[in-house]
Amino acid sequence: MKGLVIKKNANLFSVEEELTGNVFLLHASGKTQDGGVYVGDKVEFDKSITSVCKRKNLIIRPPLANLDKLFIVIAPVPKPDLLLVDKMIVYCFVNGITPILVVNKQDLTTETFVKTIKNIYNKVVEVVFVSAKEKEATEVQNKIFGICAFAGQSAVGKSSLINCLFEKNLVEVGQLSKKIDRGKQTTRMVQLFKYNKGYISDTAGFSMLSLAFVTQLEPRELASYYPDFLEARANCKYRSCLHEDGDCGVIKDVKSGKITQERYLNYLKILQELKNRKKY
Repeated sequence: MKGLVIKKNANLFSVEEELTGNVFLLHASGKTQDGGVYVGDKVEFDKSITSVCKRKNLIIRPPLANLDKLFIVIAPVPKPDLLLVDKMIVYCFVNGITPILVVNKQDLTTETFVKTIKNIYNKVVEVVFVSAKEKEATEVQNKIFGICAFAGQSAVGKSSLINCLFEKNLVEVGQLSKKIDRGKQTTRMVQLFKYNKGYISDTAGFSMLSLAFVTQLEPRELASYYPDFLEARANCKYRSCLHEDGDCGVIKDVKSGKITQERYLNYLKILQELKNRKKY
């Protein structure tokens, strides 16, 4: 039989059989367990999991396989870390995942905040606005196909948004720390929840974003994952341009305002991290 791993608890896996939807609690065979079994894996099983099908992608922290869409959640409070957002977007493009930027807490947003986010990201990814507090998540609801995950800083409302979608408390909601203006992490275990034609997983904040996610990415490849740089790159004098200096089309478009400074400065920071990593 074939199925999808929807939950892992120690060495016990919950597998949803693909034809009937019945869920089986299974252990992995010794050889299969040695190779690793993750939530999101498509597997073959009998009395135990006997094999794992080829994966589309794999996130190590949190452990999740075959991700189709990543809903990157931000909010006015806590203040968005756009460098981490940009790293997530690059991560998605590298691994064949569709990123969607979700702006939560509409009750706290201002026109300036909305305008700023749209200005930075409208040419990069789809941007949608929701309010978990007001139980308004239609724009996310209509986009859930395949295996989907929510990621973002603690206290931006990932868990609240999932609870809003399911209209019940599926995951624990954390509280924002007033002293340090950031949330305490509450999500502990990766699990897929069936939703319409897809599945939803809550991911553990930004823990997957150590730069290990781009270990195979060369510094010269980074700009190819910036769709807002595409037109400008054609105007660079050298094909090997890293867009740091010189006769560079990207720099010209930054100066003219066609490319936002926020995106460009974050690009330079990620580029430097990649360069530093390649030294070791």
